[in-house]
Amino acid sequence: MKILVIDGPNINMLGIRRPETYGTTSMETIHERLRVLANELGCQINFFQSNHEGQIVDQIQKSYEVYNYLLINAAAYTHTSIAIRDAIEAVSIPTIEVHLSNIHAREPFRHISMLASVCRGQICGFGYLGYEMALRVAVSELKESNL
Repeated sequence: MKILVIDGPNINMLGIRRPETYGTTSMETIHERLRVLANELGCQINFFQSNHEGQIVDQIQKSYEVYNYLLINAAAYTHTSIAIRDAIEAVSIPTIEVHLSNIHAREPFRHISMLASVCRGQICGFGYLGYEMALRVAVSELKESNL
């Protein structure tokens, strides 16, 4: 079971940028918590972060036939990127969309996700715990499907 976590723009600034919205936990701390959980769950986990849309698209494409599941926090690109949406659709890797804040309780432009229709589901509003929930779901689904 190989899982890739993809983080989009400004996720590298967690703990610094708008802590009242995104919390005080850094991206590195989230990733370390996920490494520990992945070890407990018996899966391999890797991480990729970029502030550049094309690099995220490239990474999704490189994931084809390498990873069994993707967890993505596309951040602001969630609401604007048809390219990331199309890349997820093209590789046909099960994907969970993750957001630290509840995007549906924020500004109206954040209510729309370009990615939701090509993802298995969306977890939002639970801070860093959303990543952990997504990892547990991914592993559970992979075990059930024997991938």
